[in-house]
Amino acid sequence: MKTPAISVLLFLLASVLGAMGQFLYKSGADRATGGLATYVLNARILLGVAAYVGVMALFVAAFKRGGSLSVLYPIYATTFIWAALLARAVYGQPIRPFNLAGMALLVAGMYLMGK
Repeated sequence: MKTPAISVLLFLLASVLGAMGQFLYKSGADRATGGLATYVLNARILLGVAAYVGVMALFVAAFKRGGSLSVLYPIYATTFIWAALLARAVYGQPIRPFNLAGMALLVAGMYLMGK
């Protein structure tokens, strides 16, 4: 069964949205003071939760259009790449050669899983 391009695109979009959710969780946690209410009523954390609900909706939409789980799910691993790029842009966190090697291995693995 060939995986439709739209399903791949939806999973890529989900991976970007997942990275945004991670960023929102981190930035929300940075602003929380430690009490339960500062987590539950934290706008950034709530937006992060909404981002992950969006991720799940994109997963369902992609699967509805067809495609193999073994092809689509590795594409979601690009979340780690998007998160690293976002951390670099927002927090100035460095991306070191080992990080780049890991990213290259993720992409190579996704390619091989798709074959």
